[in-house]
Amino acid sequence: MTESLGALAGRRIVVGVSGSIAAYKSVQLVRLLGERGAVVDVAMTAAATRFVGPLTFASLTHRPVVDDVFELDGDQQIAHIELAEAADAIVLAPATANLVGELAAGLVVDAVTAIACASRAPVIVAPAMDAGMWTHPATQRNVATLREFGYLVIEPEVGELASGLTGIGRLAEPGTIIEAVEHLFQRAGALEGLHVVVSAGGTREPLDPVRFIGNRSSGKMGAAIAEAARDRGAAVTLIAGAMSVTPPRGVTVVEATTAQAMREAVIRVAPQADILVMAAAVADFAPARASQRKIKRSGETLQIELVPNPDIVAEVGEMPRDVRPFLIGFAAESNDLEANAAAKLRDKGLDLIVGNVVGGPFDAIGSDENKVTVFGAEGALTDWPMLPKRQVAERLWDLIGDRYRRANEADDGASAGERRRRRS
Repeated sequence: MTESLGALAGRRIVVGVSGSIAAYKSVQLVRLLGERGAVVDVAMTAAATRFVGPLTFASLTHRPVVDDVFELDGDQQIAHIELAEAADAIVLAPATANLVGELAAGLVVDAVTAIACASRAPVIVAPAMDAGMWTHPATQRNVATLREFGYLVIEPEVGELASGLTGIGRLAEPGTIIEAVEHLFQRAGALEGLHVVVSAGGTREPLDPVRFIGNRSSGKMGAAIAEAARDRGAAVTLIAGAMSVTPPRGVTVVEATTAQAMREAVIRVAPQADILVMAAAVADFAPARASQRKIKRSGETLQIELVPNPDIVAEVGEMPRDVRPFLIGFAAESNDLEANAAAKLRDKGLDLIVGNVVGGPFDAIGSDENKVTVFGAEGALTDWPMLPKRQVAERLWDLIGDRYRRANEADDGASAGERRRRRS
């Protein structure tokens, strides 16, 4: 039995098909899932049945197709609720702009949306639509909402579209979707039993009641890291600075919008954490004194004395080895990334450091994408391209999880629970 077959064997997968010309690719997707041992059920929207007949899917799966929200199964149970409760995963492919919008709004209008809304299983969404539809602000907002729900979005590819134009919008190939489904089960539970703490966003150091010194950090990378850890089974605490995104559901959120507040939160939870990822952009300096009243314009030069903020990650790095968590830092550098990251890794007692260049063509601040390099004591460990931040987070957890396990094996093999008991 192959590794791929092992990952999907016996898994109950619901494939939801909506009304796109790309529905023909869903036939191949369903066939591949079945070949890998999955038990596949298909749900279709009314529009989808105009592109591919339900009989095609029923012939491949040897199971009835659900295309009516009022349909009952053989035991006279509501068919879409039975599938929603039984599913190990739901794959929506193709997902039209209309389906994406309905899901984001929480609308239940057919069997596909009913299953997705009623189920607690992980949902993978593979959109397919015209390039203009995909890039429209409403679609991008809806996709962002689905990601906030915890859905995994497999972005469409660039190629020839049904309109005859070439652009982004083609449904990802069935093999790509299969890889995502396999990876979902391969990584599920990989962090089970671990307490992961992630800091995210920027800090705001007050000048007066209405002004502050801050930075452009959006918190998107940290939120993606927290979300991915949650999906791998970890108990996640997110220490949230100033963020432009909503924290993911299912994590404990601690608000800390100043460097001092973030230090207090991190130092408080670090001894109970197994892994600490310091993705927040903490201000290096703060005003020595914050005015209690709004500073008025006087026409004269204003001088502000700045004092260093605490170095939070270095303080955690100095904790005794049996107390401090496995520690990952971030380095956003405008030049000499490798040298600066290596120095921070060494000087702050980090296990790994994630570096990225800011201010250049790959400036990721505020973007939905990032290009990072991870460094360990032996140097650069990765050579990843520019990727969506959620994909970066998944790759980071693959690497962090492996390094964490190796570090514990080199230690004394104690379980996470045993280590936490020692710390307390």
